[in-house]
Amino acid sequence: MAATSDELLAYLASLGVAASTVEHPPLHTVEESQALRGDIPGGHVKNLFVKDKKSRLFLLVLGEDTPVDLKRVHERIGAQGRVSFGSAELLEAVWGVKPGAVTPFGAINDTEGRVTVVLDAEMMKHERLNFHPLVNTRTTGLGSADVVKFLRATGHEPMVVALSAESVE
Repeated sequence: MAATSDELLAYLASLGVAASTVEHPPLHTVEESQALRGDIPGGHVKNLFVKDKKSRLFLLVLGEDTPVDLKRVHERIGAQGRVSFGSAELLEAVWGVKPGAVTPFGAINDTEGRVTVVLDAEMMKHERLNFHPLVNTRTTGLGSADVVKFLRATGHEPMVVALSAESVE
């Protein structure tokens, strides 16, 4: 059974992670988020749930405006061949979230460690990052180092690599 948003926030608190959460109407896209966010400080992101030709799963987490070349990103993340988007059913089964609420916080639900989380190096330069806490009606901000702390606590050692299309040569 997937963790709830409140269970996630309690887990973050148990790790000593200082996080702040804002409630808002449902957001499904980066564009909707940009229009509604107001003055939420920190880096805002997009999350891409992808799989490679051997069905290995990856979550690519990068700045909301960062271009990514899905035809070449496999070279950076160690995937076997080009990646494609994972289905909504697979996302829910493995990561415990619905499309529109994709977040690295889904690691709390991936007890088998099936997903490799890849954090964009440029995005990680932000002191604070913002993610949906398993639902798209909230945004939770926390320190970028605390994102890594959370992922490690769930058994997901993140890869930090340059994901921008401009950096894939």
